[in-house]
Amino acid sequence: MSRGLNKVLLIGNLGRDPETRHTQAGKTVTSFSLGVTRSWSDVDSQRHEETEWFQIVAWGGLAEVCAQHLHKGDRVYIEGRLQSRDWQDAEGGEHRSTEVVAREMIMLGDGRRRWSDGQTEVEEQD
Repeated sequence: MSRGLNKVLLIGNLGRDPETRHTQAGKTVTSFSLGVTRSWSDVDSQRHEETEWFQIVAWGGLAEVCAQHLHKGDRVYIEGRLQSRDWQDAEGGEHRSTEVVAREMIMLGDGRRRWSDGQTEVEEQD
């Protein structure tokens, strides 16, 4: 049987400060929204922009790094996988959400730094 591939690569800006919580088992979870903007010109050379919003979730050590170092507006590279989950609201309504589970994060801009879910700081970028 062949293996599949579930991989997402995003570069964008945080739409809000990260929110951190802990599971009952004590694992750290940090989530934030990431806006990825694309721009293009139409046949009349008119410029257009469109922003797609992604919900990002980081676990463990990477979650702690994101909570400590990221802020609304920061530009980051996120590498991870898509995950969908079903849930019920307080009124019993069924919902489905899709999020990106981060495996790696690189802060872009001055003093770029890179983190992975298996390690704290991997390396500094020039």
